[in-house]
Amino acid sequence: MERKIYKSIRGGRQSLGSYLKEVFDARNLILSFAVRDLKIQYAQTYLGVFWSLVQPLTGLIIFNFFFQRVIPLHLNVPYAVFAFTGIMVWFYFTALVGQGGTALMANQALIKKIQFPRLVLPLSKALVGLVEFSISLILLLVMLLVFGVGISPKIVFLPLVVIANIMSGLSIGIWLSALTIRFRDLHHLIPYLIGFGIWLTPVFYPTTMVPESFSWIYYLHPVANVIALYRWIFIGLPINFVQVACSFTIAALMLISGLYFFVRNEKFVADYL
Repeated sequence: MERKIYKSIRGGRQSLGSYLKEVFDARNLILSFAVRDLKIQYAQTYLGVFWSLVQPLTGLIIFNFFFQRVIPLHLNVPYAVFAFTGIMVWFYFTALVGQGGTALMANQALIKKIQFPRLVLPLSKALVGLVEFSISLILLLVMLLVFGVGISPKIVFLPLVVIANIMSGLSIGIWLSALTIRFRDLHHLIPYLIGFGIWLTPVFYPTTMVPESFSWIYYLHPVANVIALYRWIFIGLPINFVQVACSFTIAALMLISGLYFFVRNEKFVADYL
């Protein structure tokens, strides 16, 4: 098994299919890295992984005050539910992009010592983010009941939307993970891009606030459509499925091309570290 898993590291061109099979064979390693990261991140804390709720709840308080008191929004659903849906999706997306995009840089010592499919590292970050996202999701379900919105039968589509959420983040995170090794400036640029990106995403405001002349942007914006899908499931907001299909086609192409780029450059990773 060990020889099979490490085949891609030793050299030679390898097909994407065989590489992904090696990654699948190393799935226990993905879980081990994810557990390690969670233990390190929340070690010796009283709340443990529930600290992951602090950031989205803080954002919710700020946005709720601003858009309820300063610039009131008139929605047919409680603003707290509307905003929290966008916030939890956005933070998971940024974890996939930010932590996944810097996963190789953050594990330089490990990469130099141990041979394994390097894609395991960004995938383990996706698993860490999924644990934190799941806690936020449980809180959202509680909020739906508390605010009298209820839980729609459309929740059966939730697993597919979560997969779309992961795909949209990894489509960027895997590209950045491979590029950051060669272009170190990206390591410093990624946090700024994430910080700016929230203003281009309907996290705390509805798309109706965006001028119609700029609405075409959402055909290219995967995470905006992921948020729209969650809001369609949980609070029944209408959705443009043509727009969703266009954005996810682009995300799928980015993910596939990113995987090809990652595989072709993996054998050079240790040389750039």
